[in-house]
Amino acid sequence: MDATILIIDDEPQIREMLRLMLHDFGYLTYGASTGQEGLSMAMAFHPDIVLLDMGLPDMTGTEVLKHIRRESAVPVIMLTVHDGEQEKVAALDHGADDYVTKPFGTDELMARVRVALRHRRELPEEAAIHAGPLVVDLDRHSVERHGEAVHLTPIEYELLRVLALNLGRVVTHTQLLHQAWRDASYENDGHYLRIYIGHLRKKIEADPARPQFIITEPGVGYRLVDPDAQ
Repeated sequence: MDATILIIDDEPQIREMLRLMLHDFGYLTYGASTGQEGLSMAMAFHPDIVLLDMGLPDMTGTEVLKHIRRESAVPVIMLTVHDGEQEKVAALDHGADDYVTKPFGTDELMARVRVALRHRRELPEEAAIHAGPLVVDLDRHSVERHGEAVHLTPIEYELLRVLALNLGRVVTHTQLLHQAWRDASYENDGHYLRIYIGHLRKKIEADPARPQFIITEPGVGYRLVDPDAQ
């Protein structure tokens, strides 16, 4: 088996569907129906990934996540519903690695699992992050697209660097503002972020109106993806 995955969800049909889906891809799974049971299993079995439902009978998914983060850096993918934007943001800000929205397809879930497993491993020795033809060189503080240099302002580079370090994972508005500006006073200034993301897209996207690299997660944040891997 490639990895072990803990599923924490109070719906038996969801747990079974996920178990069968993940087993087909070679993963071993454990299932828990409550937050407390999930925490006990997480500590006992040390899974490679946790799939955590936002709504559990005994505690919220975010509360379970907080407990997990006190003990472990295991990747956690939240299972959410369509109308829970604030819950998604809170979970991501408290250390969730990603989320999928119910109902979700096999391809989407497995893509999230693969990204989480890559982040479970240590960062590679090389200091360049590749997203298709886009290369972010962390040592040289430089960016290339199709082998040609892309000239960015310091803030644009910082935004792209943060997104690149989380390649394939969503980064919330708050996380981006805090890490790119390094000033807490900017954390509520979402319009600055939209402006700079727009500038960045104009420099790295073939068609900024139909971005292939920087994808918007409505109400939550942004995600840098490898278009060749989609």
